[in-house]
Amino acid sequence: MADIVKQILAKPIQLADQVGKAADEANSFKQDCAELKNKTEKLATLLRQAARASSELYERPTRRIIDDTEQVLDKALALVLKCRGNGLVKRVFTLIPAAAFRKMASQLENSIGDVSWLLRVSTPADDRVDEYLGLPPIAANEPILCLIWEQIAILYTGSVDDRSDAAASLVSLARDNDRYGKLIIEEGGVGPLLKLVKEGKPEGQENAARAIGLLGRDAESVEHMIHAGVCSVFAKILKEGAMKVQAVVAWAVSELAAHHRSCQDLFAQHNIIRLLVSHLAFETVQEHSKYAIVSKATSIHQVVLASNNNNYNNSKTYSVPKAVDDEDKSRVPHPSGNKQPYQMHNVVTTTMAMKDQMKQQQQKPTNGTNQTLQAKSNGNHHHQQSLNNKARELEDPATKAYIKAMSARALWQLAKGNSPICRSITESRALLCFAVLLEKGAEEVQFNSAMALMEITAVAEQDSELRRSAFKPNSPACKAVVDQLLRIIEKADSDLLIPCIKSIGNLARTFRATETRMICPLVRLLDEREAEISKEACIALTKFACSDNYLHLDHCKAILTAGGAKHLVQLVFFGEQIVHSSALVLLCYIALHVPDSEELAQAEVLTVLEWASKQAALTQEETVETLLAEAKGRLELYQSRGSRGFH
Repeated sequence: MADIVKQILAKPIQLADQVGKAADEANSFKQDCAELKNKTEKLATLLRQAARASSELYERPTRRIIDDTEQVLDKALALVLKCRGNGLVKRVFTLIPAAAFRKMASQLENSIGDVSWLLRVSTPADDRVDEYLGLPPIAANEPILCLIWEQIAILYTGSVDDRSDAAASLVSLARDNDRYGKLIIEEGGVGPLLKLVKEGKPEGQENAARAIGLLGRDAESVEHMIHAGVCSVFAKILKEGAMKVQAVVAWAVSELAAHHRSCQDLFAQHNIIRLLVSHLAFETVQEHSKYAIVSKATSIHQVVLASNNNNYNNSKTYSVPKAVDDEDKSRVPHPSGNKQPYQMHNVVTTTMAMKDQMKQQQQKPTNGTNQTLQAKSNGNHHHQQSLNNKARELEDPATKAYIKAMSARALWQLAKGNSPICRSITESRALLCFAVLLEKGAEEVQFNSAMALMEITAVAEQDSELRRSAFKPNSPACKAVVDQLLRIIEKADSDLLIPCIKSIGNLARTFRATETRMICPLVRLLDEREAEISKEACIALTKFACSDNYLHLDHCKAILTAGGAKHLVQLVFFGEQIVHSSALVLLCYIALHVPDSEELAQAEVLTVLEWASKQAALTQEETVETLLAEAKGRLELYQSRGSRGFH
């Protein structure tokens, strides 16, 4: 850096000396040239001072100011050289307006002000005589740029407290205007902000992390931060930082992941998924149970099954069916259909205790030396973990709730469309945490948990392997999640309703034919006054009734039994525009699969489909038009037009 600055300063210093020498040799306008010489010498003194302090100069404003100064000195030299002519004819025909000297003097004065400001802004705050730096003349056209320079310079050279204040100023600028955020990145603000996140006091770390989150508003900006090392810095804080700082860092992770999907895997490579889950699990599930990914050979639910089988007779609150052979799998009900009383605490306790046992068995040492080393390592680890946990326990409830909310938000954004990350999340204790937090968490925690589950289930819907491993019918974690989703859908009075409807729809292919308790609440929502909710209920039920679902026949019958036909007819005829198409598609699938249904006949669905086929707005999509034709054809085979047509 110092060598680069010296190279930048070399030419303007040489030009200043040449201007002084040429002014001494002037034969005309001697007084004006002498004035320019004085100003140039003052400028040269400042430039040499800057060269001596090159290691402390902030490079971005240095380049801009020195480039402008060099241009001014070039013009000054050209002007002074015109005054060196000896011949009478040359002096007569070399016309120099008097205003040219005044203008040049003003430009040199501005350059002196700029270089003087550069020296002040690059001086450590403790060494400054005056606290107010002011704005340099170069700031006349863009004052915000110089304000950004000043704050970034403080980040480089200021005290810890000053750096914290500078980071807070950059937060305000980045929040106010996207362009200011771009300028902060372009002017080199990311590096010192990350350094402050890593080394500052908690308040400064919070301000710097918040600034990083605000700056990551597009893929290009996030890419810049990734190259600056944001992943490793954030991982270190999430592992060792103060809880308030960790919460802001988790929020920043969610912001960066939301604006640049390519960074998801990079965050995962730095163990940020594991760290976020650990914050989510703190005081949510048993503290002794560590984050662990279960091996492919043995799954969580198998361990729980084995444990519960051994204690089956002693358990009166919660139990799961005994393990069965492949031939008997069809007789195993899904946990969400289990009629025994459900106790969330028992699910969490049993599952996490068995995971802890598995981890201990996998980590048994093979010899005495390894055992000694491992004992030492475990001792240090547990001691440090104990200190960290004690500090976390002393935090106020609001901070604990905030870090859970931000951890859930980060997992929500990281999981979006990413199968490996979703697999990592579901193989941990995160699903159990989400289930508990949906029931007992603060409002923001509940919403972010619901959104995270929505994204995870959306990926599972497309990824059959993830769906089979994460949402097994007899998995306690799956049961816990489904129970909470259905509880919210049945209650139908919160902002969590839509993400929970979507999650149940995404899991439609995991439910067995005997499991119908999720159908009735969804059908009731078809009669919801809010069109958006009715639309999402239609889409979710369509995932149960569509041909891609192996159990579509059973699900279609369940929808009709719950009274779905009359609601769908009402939505197709009288519902708001955003609901029409979704309701029609669901009605077509039901008509296609159970055309002989008495409920369809009583609701005069054939009349509805004939009417819909004549509505251009409902048949714009080719797939809908084809489906409508097939459903109408099937109904015509089994039913005739009702006596009461729609007019």
